[in-house]
Amino acid sequence: MTIFLDLRATPSGGFVAKEVTVFDGATQQTMGVDELRTHVDGRSVVLVVHGFNVSMDSGVRSLSHWDQLSALPSPHVFVGVLWPGDSRFLPVVDYPIEGGVAMGAGRLLAPFLDEALVAAASVSFVSHSLGVRVVLETIRLMERRQVSTIILMAAAIEDDALSNEYADAIAKVARLHVVASLCDLVLEFAFPVGNPLTELLLSGHPLFRRALGRQGPRTTAALPSSYQLWQAPVPWDYGHLDYLPHSQLGGAIAPPIVPPRAQDAMPTTNPLPWQASWSATIIATQFR
Repeated sequence: MTIFLDLRATPSGGFVAKEVTVFDGATQQTMGVDELRTHVDGRSVVLVVHGFNVSMDSGVRSLSHWDQLSALPSPHVFVGVLWPGDSRFLPVVDYPIEGGVAMGAGRLLAPFLDEALVAAASVSFVSHSLGVRVVLETIRLMERRQVSTIILMAAAIEDDALSNEYADAIAKVARLHVVASLCDLVLEFAFPVGNPLTELLLSGHPLFRRALGRQGPRTTAALPSSYQLWQAPVPWDYGHLDYLPHSQLGGAIAPPIVPPRAQDAMPTTNPLPWQASWSATIIATQFR
């Protein structure tokens, strides 16, 4: 069973709901905060957030598959977070609007987690793409003083954001992992185009920043000593949409694994799509 926290006002379209809805992904039955607490109290909660241009149905499917592939052991519990990161127009054109939507989703999620996870043993986050803004905005606003681990995959945010814009959020984090790829064409081309518009609308940073999810942070000076970069080797041709599983699942890759070196071969010879299995095994490795 995958538990989901739904921040969406509608199944498609970029509008944040007024309150969080909790439901069981297997039965589609909603549950109240008290019932959610029976699943998470005393356990290590891992909240997993999808990225930009993902409908509700796609988010449920992808995050359920990731839950299956990562197979977190007890006492960890995987909780999917659905936010309205749908592109209403073209992804590059819509990106500036969705950055603000991601932050709005974080503002909704933070107080809910403070209430629902008050008795959780620990709280961690995994994000993909623009979901990083949902995560960092949530951490910034949560009353909880420490977050155990965050894993930021293909982060569609500036490469200095962890030490500048979101330094206050990172100060709460015990362990930080950034997963990046130089073959991420979305972050190479679409991010620099959309980002200047985002910054003009949101926070006034200098234009044409590079994305965190391509080469990792510009500087690590202000990051936790536990910081670790997982850089996919260029021959793997690891793209922006490879992180989350889609319709066809590859075989699971047994944890633990370590950050790859530039010359490392692909992690499996399985002919089925293996990329999402690799990203899921990063999750499995960190929460073994």
